[in-house]
Amino acid sequence: MKTQFAKKVDIKRKWYVFDAKDQILGRFAVKVATCLRGKNKPVFTPNVDTGDFVIVVNAEKVKVTGKKLDDKIYYHHSGYPGGIKAEVLKERLAKKPAGVITDAVWGMLPKGRLGRAMLKKLKVYKGNDHPHAAQKPEILQ
Repeated sequence: MKTQFAKKVDIKRKWYVFDAKDQILGRFAVKVATCLRGKNKPVFTPNVDTGDFVIVVNAEKVKVTGKKLDDKIYYHHSGYPGGIKAEVLKERLAKKPAGVITDAVWGMLPKGRLGRAMLKKLKVYKGNDHPHAAQKPEILQ
């Protein structure tokens, strides 16, 4: 029996809506990354982007456990000497809640051009509304 590999032209992409309200950040990001990667499909192939489009709403209402709101720190560097910046999760959720979910999902995707292509299919919004009604997305719990 031969192994079937998915080809780019054979992939049918769907749109899904995930509601982040009262979801725990890490567990929620696993579900989103699985859908983006296509591991929930029978045609999953590791070297082909078989995933679907994912819309995340209510990004600011995501929860974390323990003392992560005060202890978890996000770092980024400007590229200049001494240019490291740090931001606590509580501040980042207030300023840019979409970035928190995007970073958590990016950590669970493959690195390189395939992972970047998968991440482009993730749309994260702060409120309950999104501009993708024309794609007729399915709501997932």
